[in-house]
Formats: sequence, structure tokens, C-alpha cells
Amino acid sequence: MTYQILTNQVASITDLKKHPMQTFRSAHGNPIAILSRNEPVFYCVPAKIYEAMMEIVEDIELAKIVEERLGEEEIEVSLDDL
Repeated sequence: MTYQILTNQVASITDLKKHPMQTFRSAHGNPIAILSRNEPVFYCVPAKIYEAMMEIVEDIELAKIVEERLGEEEIEVSLDDL
């Protein structure tokens, strides 16, 4: 069976268990695919990249909310009414 690997760096789960920080550093700040029996089981992603990914996901979710509300009826409110 073939698998798509979405990184340029890979390491075995055995290497990760033996030398976690050395394995992480070997990717030089890039994501690294962790393999078990030659199958990707998870990706080790640096914190800065993960944070950027979460911001993108949040932006996508907010854009969906905006799109859903575009057709809603507007209600005008004055500050004096509040």
C-alpha cells in the first residue's frame, strides 16, 4: 500500500522514542512525518507552524460565519437605544 507523505522529512517512531529532541531538530524547524512500519502515523509540527495553522483555521471558520450572515436582515439600532 502507498501513502502520501506531506513533509520532506520522515523519521521512524523508534527513532522518536529513542531521541525525541534530536529527531525533532533533524527537521530544522520544519514538520516531520513519523512512520510506524513505513506508514505515516502522525506529524510532528513546530509550535510556530502549528499556531499559524490554527490562525488559518480560525480565519476560515470566521469567513463561513460571515458568508452565512450575509443574507440576514439588518436591524438598525442607535446608540441612544442601547
